[in-house]
Amino acid sequence: MAGEPAASMSVEPGAGLKIPRHIGVIMDGNGRWAKLRGKRRTEGHVEGVKSLRGLVEHCINYGVSYLTVFSFSSENWSRPTDEVSFIFNLLRRFVASDLQRLIRNNVRVRIIGSRDGLEPSLVKLIDDVEAKTRANTGLTLVVAFNYGSKAEIVAATRHLAREVAAGRLHPDDIDERRLGDALYTAGLPDPDVIIRTSGEQRLSNFLLWQAAYSEFVFVDEHWPDFDETSFLRVLETYSQRDRRFGGIGTTAR
Repeated sequence: MAGEPAASMSVEPGAGLKIPRHIGVIMDGNGRWAKLRGKRRTEGHVEGVKSLRGLVEHCINYGVSYLTVFSFSSENWSRPTDEVSFIFNLLRRFVASDLQRLIRNNVRVRIIGSRDGLEPSLVKLIDDVEAKTRANTGLTLVVAFNYGSKAEIVAATRHLAREVAAGRLHPDDIDERRLGDALYTAGLPDPDVIIRTSGEQRLSNFLLWQAAYSEFVFVDEHWPDFDETSFLRVLETYSQRDRRFGGIGTTAR
Protein backbone atom coordinates (compact mmCIF):
# COMPACT_ATOMS: atom_id res chain seq x y z
CA MET A 1 0.00 0.00 0.00
CA ALA A 2 1.12 3.55 -0.60
CA GLY A 3 1.33 4.46 3.07
CA GLU A 4 -0.28 4.23 6.48
CA PRO A 5 -3.98 5.11 6.82
CA ALA A 6 -4.65 8.76 7.61
CA ALA A 7 -6.85 8.97 10.67
CA SER A 8 -8.13 12.39 9.61
CA MET A 9 -9.92 10.79 6.66
CA SER A 10 -12.20 8.64 8.82
CA VAL A 11 -15.91 9.25 8.55
CA GLU A 12 -17.36 10.44 11.86
CA PRO A 13 -20.78 9.28 13.07
CA GLY A 14 -23.51 11.45 11.58
CA ALA A 15 -21.45 12.38 8.53
CA GLY A 16 -24.37 11.28 6.36
CA LEU A 17 -22.82 8.21 4.80
CA LYS A 18 -23.87 4.63 5.42
CA ILE A 19 -20.73 2.53 5.57
CA PRO A 20 -21.18 -0.98 4.17
CA ARG A 21 -19.94 -3.75 6.40
CA HIS A 22 -18.79 -5.76 3.39
CA ILE A 23 -17.83 -4.47 -0.06
CA GLY A 24 -17.21 -6.70 -3.08
CA VAL A 25 -15.33 -5.39 -6.10
CA ILE A 26 -15.00 -6.68 -9.66
CA MET A 27 -11.81 -4.89 -10.67
CA ASP A 28 -12.44 -4.55 -14.40
CA GLY A 29 -10.74 -2.55 -17.13
CA ASN A 30 -6.99 -2.91 -16.60
CA GLY A 31 -6.42 -3.94 -20.21
CA ARG A 32 -8.70 -1.25 -21.62
CA TRP A 33 -6.98 1.37 -19.45
CA ALA A 34 -3.63 0.33 -20.90
CA LYS A 35 -4.90 0.22 -24.51
CA LEU A 36 -6.28 3.76 -24.27
CA ARG A 37 -2.79 4.92 -23.31
CA GLY A 38 -0.90 2.89 -25.89
CA LYS A 39 0.57 0.67 -23.19
CA ARG A 40 0.83 -3.09 -22.82
CA ARG A 41 -2.00 -4.87 -21.01
CA THR A 42 0.43 -5.93 -18.30
CA GLU A 43 1.04 -2.27 -17.43
CA GLY A 44 -2.67 -1.95 -16.75
CA HIS A 45 -2.45 -4.79 -14.25
CA VAL A 46 0.44 -3.06 -12.47
CA GLU A 47 -1.62 0.13 -12.16
CA GLY A 48 -4.57 -1.98 -10.99
CA VAL A 49 -2.53 -3.23 -8.03
CA LYS A 50 -1.88 0.39 -7.06
CA SER A 51 -5.64 1.02 -7.07
CA LEU A 52 -6.13 -2.04 -4.88
CA ARG A 53 -3.65 -0.70 -2.37
CA GLY A 54 -5.57 2.56 -2.32
CA LEU A 55 -8.91 0.82 -1.86
CA VAL A 56 -7.57 -1.17 1.09
CA GLU A 57 -6.55 2.11 2.71
CA HIS A 58 -9.93 3.70 2.02
CA CYS A 59 -11.74 0.73 3.56
CA ILE A 60 -9.57 0.97 6.67
CA ASN A 61 -10.03 4.73 6.95
CA TYR A 62 -13.80 4.65 6.45
CA GLY A 63 -14.48 1.70 8.72
CA VAL A 64 -15.37 -1.07 6.24
CA SER A 65 -14.99 -4.48 7.91
CA TYR A 66 -14.72 -6.78 4.87
CA LEU A 67 -13.44 -6.23 1.35
CA THR A 68 -13.64 -8.98 -1.27
CA VAL A 69 -11.88 -8.37 -4.59
CA PHE A 70 -12.10 -10.46 -7.77
CA SER A 71 -8.47 -10.71 -8.81
CA PHE A 72 -8.35 -13.78 -11.08
CA SER A 73 -11.33 -15.70 -12.41
CA SER A 74 -11.22 -19.41 -13.16
CA GLU A 75 -12.27 -18.32 -16.67
CA ASN A 76 -9.17 -16.12 -16.98
CA TRP A 77 -7.05 -19.17 -17.80
CA SER A 78 -8.17 -18.62 -21.41
CA ARG A 79 -6.10 -15.45 -21.60
CA PRO A 80 -2.64 -15.47 -23.22
CA THR A 81 -0.16 -17.54 -21.20
CA ASP A 82 2.23 -14.64 -20.68
CA GLU A 83 -0.55 -12.46 -19.26
CA VAL A 84 -1.68 -15.22 -16.87
CA SER A 85 1.90 -15.69 -15.70
CA PHE A 86 2.25 -11.94 -15.19
CA ILE A 87 -0.92 -11.81 -13.06
CA PHE A 88 0.31 -14.71 -10.93
CA ASN A 89 3.65 -12.96 -10.42
CA LEU A 90 1.80 -9.79 -9.47
CA LEU A 91 0.17 -11.69 -6.60
CA ARG A 92 3.60 -12.85 -5.46
CA ARG A 93 4.98 -9.31 -5.64
CA PHE A 94 1.95 -7.86 -3.87
CA VAL A 95 2.40 -10.26 -0.96
CA ALA A 96 6.16 -9.73 -0.82
CA SER A 97 5.93 -5.93 -0.84
CA ASP A 98 2.76 -5.40 1.19
CA LEU A 99 2.62 -8.18 3.77
CA GLN A 100 4.33 -6.25 6.55
CA ARG A 101 2.17 -3.18 5.87
CA LEU A 102 -0.96 -5.33 6.02
CA ILE A 103 0.18 -6.79 9.33
CA ARG A 104 0.94 -3.32 10.76
CA ASN A 105 -2.50 -2.14 9.67
CA ASN A 106 -4.15 -5.15 11.37
CA VAL A 107 -5.50 -6.52 8.05
CA ARG A 108 -6.45 -10.18 7.88
CA VAL A 109 -6.04 -11.78 4.44
CA ARG A 110 -8.11 -14.68 3.12
CA ILE A 111 -7.58 -16.01 -0.38
CA ILE A 112 -10.55 -17.96 -1.73
CA GLY A 113 -10.84 -20.08 -4.84
CA SER A 114 -9.60 -23.39 -6.17
CA ARG A 115 -6.00 -24.38 -5.53
CA ASP A 116 -6.13 -26.82 -8.45
CA GLY A 117 -3.64 -25.98 -11.19
CA LEU A 118 -1.61 -23.60 -9.02
CA GLU A 119 2.11 -24.12 -8.59
CA PRO A 120 3.05 -25.56 -5.16
CA SER A 121 5.14 -22.46 -4.43
CA LEU A 122 2.11 -20.23 -5.02
CA VAL A 123 -0.08 -22.41 -2.79
CA LYS A 124 2.59 -22.15 -0.08
CA LEU A 125 2.64 -18.36 -0.47
CA ILE A 126 -1.16 -18.23 -0.10
CA ASP A 127 -1.03 -20.42 3.01
CA ASP A 128 1.78 -18.30 4.43
CA VAL A 129 0.04 -14.92 4.05
CA GLU A 130 -3.17 -16.32 5.55
CA ALA A 131 -1.29 -17.78 8.52
CA LYS A 132 0.71 -14.62 9.19
CA THR A 133 -2.40 -12.39 9.22
CA ARG A 134 -4.89 -14.82 10.81
CA ALA A 135 -4.76 -13.15 14.25
CA ASN A 136 -5.42 -9.65 12.87
CA THR A 137 -8.74 -8.13 13.87
CA GLY A 138 -9.16 -5.14 11.54
CA LEU A 139 -10.22 -5.17 7.90
CA THR A 140 -10.58 -8.64 6.39
CA LEU A 141 -9.25 -8.56 2.82
CA VAL A 142 -10.65 -11.47 0.82
CA VAL A 143 -8.89 -12.10 -2.49
CA ALA A 144 -10.89 -14.24 -4.93
CA PHE A 145 -8.10 -15.90 -6.91
CA ASN A 146 -8.65 -18.74 -9.39
CA TYR A 147 -12.27 -18.31 -8.33
CA GLY A 148 -15.56 -19.04 -10.05
CA SER A 149 -18.87 -18.90 -8.19
CA LYS A 150 -20.56 -21.73 -10.10
CA ALA A 151 -17.62 -24.05 -9.36
CA GLU A 152 -17.76 -22.94 -5.72
CA ILE A 153 -21.44 -23.91 -5.47
CA VAL A 154 -20.79 -27.23 -7.21
CA ALA A 155 -17.94 -28.01 -4.79
CA ALA A 156 -20.14 -27.15 -1.81
CA THR A 157 -22.93 -29.37 -3.15
CA ARG A 158 -20.53 -32.28 -3.63
CA HIS A 159 -19.28 -31.84 -0.06
CA LEU A 160 -22.82 -32.03 1.30
CA ALA A 161 -23.59 -35.03 -0.93
CA ARG A 162 -20.59 -36.86 0.49
CA GLU A 163 -21.79 -36.07 4.02
CA VAL A 164 -25.20 -37.53 3.18
CA ALA A 165 -23.66 -40.63 1.55
CA ALA A 166 -21.54 -41.21 4.65
CA GLY A 167 -24.60 -40.99 6.88
CA ARG A 168 -23.36 -37.90 8.70
CA LEU A 169 -26.09 -35.63 7.32
CA HIS A 170 -29.77 -36.12 6.55
CA PRO A 171 -30.96 -34.58 3.26
CA ASP A 172 -33.76 -32.74 5.08
CA ASP A 173 -31.15 -30.98 7.20
CA ILE A 174 -29.61 -29.26 4.19
CA ASP A 175 -30.65 -25.61 4.24
CA GLU A 176 -29.23 -22.25 3.22
CA ARG A 177 -27.03 -22.07 6.30
CA ARG A 178 -25.44 -25.47 5.70
CA LEU A 179 -24.79 -24.70 2.05
CA GLY A 180 -23.36 -21.31 2.98
CA ASP A 181 -21.04 -22.98 5.49
CA ALA A 182 -19.71 -25.22 2.69
CA LEU A 183 -18.75 -22.28 0.45
CA TYR A 184 -15.30 -20.67 0.30
CA THR A 185 -16.78 -17.66 2.08
CA ALA A 186 -17.92 -19.58 5.17
CA GLY A 187 -17.90 -17.32 8.20
CA LEU A 188 -18.09 -14.10 6.17
CA PRO A 189 -21.16 -11.88 5.94
CA ASP A 190 -22.69 -11.48 2.50
CA PRO A 191 -21.57 -8.34 0.64
CA ASP A 192 -23.74 -5.28 1.20
CA VAL A 193 -22.64 -3.72 -2.06
CA ILE A 194 -20.80 -4.97 -5.12
CA ILE A 195 -18.88 -2.51 -7.29
CA ARG A 196 -17.93 -3.15 -10.89
CA THR A 197 -15.70 -0.76 -12.77
CA SER A 198 -15.17 -0.04 -16.48
CA GLY A 199 -18.84 0.42 -17.36
CA GLU A 200 -19.73 -3.28 -17.46
CA GLN A 201 -22.95 -4.36 -15.76
CA ARG A 202 -22.76 -8.06 -14.96
CA LEU A 203 -21.46 -10.30 -12.15
CA SER A 204 -19.24 -12.52 -14.33
CA ASN A 205 -19.50 -15.52 -11.99
CA PHE A 206 -18.59 -13.54 -8.85
CA LEU A 207 -20.29 -14.36 -5.52
CA LEU A 208 -23.53 -15.49 -7.16
CA TRP A 209 -24.94 -17.09 -4.00
CA GLN A 210 -23.65 -14.39 -1.65
CA ALA A 211 -24.95 -11.51 -3.79
CA ALA A 212 -28.64 -12.44 -3.44
CA TYR A 213 -29.43 -9.17 -1.61
CA SER A 214 -26.38 -7.08 -2.45
CA GLU A 215 -26.70 -3.61 -3.89
CA PHE A 216 -24.90 -3.11 -7.21
CA VAL A 217 -23.00 0.01 -8.20
CA PHE A 218 -21.53 0.18 -11.71
CA VAL A 219 -18.97 2.89 -12.39
CA ASP A 220 -17.51 4.03 -15.69
CA GLU A 221 -13.90 4.39 -14.55
CA HIS A 222 -11.49 1.65 -15.53
CA TRP A 223 -10.09 -0.01 -12.42
CA PRO A 224 -6.69 1.79 -12.45
CA ASP A 225 -8.57 5.12 -12.32
CA PHE A 226 -10.70 4.13 -9.30
CA ASP A 227 -9.61 6.48 -6.50
CA GLU A 228 -10.95 7.95 -3.27
CA THR A 229 -13.33 10.24 -5.16
CA SER A 230 -14.77 7.21 -6.94
CA PHE A 231 -15.02 5.38 -3.62
CA LEU A 232 -16.92 8.24 -2.00
CA ARG A 233 -19.35 8.37 -4.92
CA VAL A 234 -20.06 4.69 -4.35
CA LEU A 235 -20.67 5.32 -0.64
CA GLU A 236 -23.01 8.18 -1.49
CA THR A 237 -24.94 5.99 -3.93
CA TYR A 238 -25.13 3.14 -1.41
CA SER A 239 -26.31 5.54 1.29
CA GLN A 240 -29.32 6.47 -0.86
CA ARG A 241 -30.42 2.86 -1.33
CA ASP A 242 -33.35 1.48 0.67
CA ARG A 243 -32.41 -2.12 1.42
CA ARG A 244 -35.61 -4.12 1.91
CA PHE A 245 -34.44 -7.77 1.86
CA GLY A 246 -37.81 -8.81 0.44
CA GLY A 247 -39.85 -6.75 2.89
CA ILE A 248 -41.44 -3.31 2.74
CA GLY A 249 -38.86 -0.55 2.69
CA THR A 250 -38.71 2.44 4.98
CA THR A 251 -39.71 4.73 2.14
CA ALA A 252 -42.71 2.63 1.06
CA ARG A 253 -46.20 3.99 1.62
